[in-house]
Amino acid sequence: AQQFYAVHSERPFYGELVEFMSRGPIVAAILEKDNAVEAFRTLIGATNPADAAEGTIRKKYAKSIGENAVHGSDSDENAAIEGAFHFAGREQF
Repeated sequence: AQQFYAVHSERPFYGELVEFMSRGPIVAAILEKDNAVEAFRTLIGATNPADAAEGTIRKKYAKSIGENAVHGSDSDENAAIEGAFHFAGREQF
């Protein structure tokens, strides 16, 4: 988690984020479709669950901004970087 979220290392929430993301197992996945990043971000909802639309993953399952249930890349570029992080040396379907 420290390495994955290193981009946020200077932010005040970094320590809590790393601790939360290290508590248990994660499921990493790559979504491939037209406009995948935009579509997935619509599905997961706003980072702050209080602002998330009804029916989104974060509205249903997030406890707070820091414990918001799911990570989604914010751009195609970051999706490629994050996919390579989790699936480095493995086949990506």
